[in-house]
Amino acid sequence: MDDSMTSRGASTEPAPPVIDVLLVEDDEGDVIMVREAFEQRGPATRLHVVNDGIEAVAFLRRAEGYADAPRPDLILLDLNMPRMDGREVLAEVKADPALTAIPVVVLTTSAAQEDILSSYSLYANAYITKPADLDEFLDAVGKVDEFFGATVTLPN
Repeated sequence: MDDSMTSRGASTEPAPPVIDVLLVEDDEGDVIMVREAFEQRGPATRLHVVNDGIEAVAFLRRAEGYADAPRPDLILLDLNMPRMDGREVLAEVKADPALTAIPVVVLTTSAAQEDILSSYSLYANAYITKPADLDEFLDAVGKVDEFFGATVTLPN
């Protein structure tokens, strides 16, 4: 008998920890696709969505209607948004000692080298250009979920 199975066939392996992910995205279609990608992987991710950088900073600092917001374990960040763009959010997150340890994955349509370089210069943990193909998009987000949700050890 497999060591991970009990005599009744139930797995004794611990369930993966639930992680809170903050998605900062102004495109509703992309929000739907990210949500679908996480749902395909199971209930181990709680997705929180804000639509621009100002809301993201309020969420992260638990201000302006976000007093009960959880501290996210991961931030998925679009670059091109109204009011405050992703570069500004990234700079604020990485400059704030209370937030700097939160991994930030840039998930954007831009493949411009200047955006990639500026994101890494601002200490993004990864940069993903959104695939145009739906299956490739779902796969890319699924890999992010698997890596940050099951492979790495995240700070508390």
